[in-house]
Amino acid sequence: MRTRRLVLAAASGAALLAAATFPATAPASAAEGPVKAAELLAKVGTCSQISHGKYKTDPSAAPAVPVCGMEGAVFWKAGLGIDCDGQITAACNESTDPWFQPDTRFHQSNGKPLSAEQLPYVVVPSAGSIWNYASSGIKGGGVVAVIYGNKVEYAVVGDTGPSNTIGEASYATAKALGMDPNPKTGGAESGVTYILFKNSQSKPIESHSAATTLGHDLTQRFLANN
Repeated sequence: MRTRRLVLAAASGAALLAAATFPATAPASAAEGPVKAAELLAKVGTCSQISHGKYKTDPSAAPAVPVCGMEGAVFWKAGLGIDCDGQITAACNESTDPWFQPDTRFHQSNGKPLSAEQLPYVVVPSAGSIWNYASSGIKGGGVVAVIYGNKVEYAVVGDTGPSNTIGEASYATAKALGMDPNPKTGGAESGVTYILFKNSQSKPIESHSAATTLGHDLTQRFLANN
């Protein structure tokens, strides 16, 4: 819900030491389930662009990332900036994150903001002239397969960002994918694929296990239909 610059994980040794002080309370590292990362990546090698233009991955970067359409899903390939917004926790607060905001676009079933430290979620661009996520059947709580290397992590659509930038996910998502999750130094510059399943919704939104169970089913259908 705010503009931030993507900061790379491969910074200085001091930055990595600071990241190591963050508590290990996020979900365990992602592992390949019934559907392998290579199987999904093989299906998204070609882009049928549905966005009216391309997104920036950083406010200072040139627009280079299109949103692509497939049967039952949309996808994009970008980096991963760390979103720590939502509930105030030991890892996500104004001291650990210069861009911190104590709210998320979508809320838990009890009305509270999501917890970036605990819940793998993805940030989608706010509706604008480039693309309107709702018009593609993407909604809060929608299931997302996030792929990095040989890992697949299932997340939910949990927050919105600027209407001209793309490529951001929660602290918990980055940690599960094996990245430095520190919002100041973490994330990845490139190599992350986001597959968002149309008209899906994990309930309750804060249940990672529900998203994972539904994600396994949706990815198998995605492979069968594309």
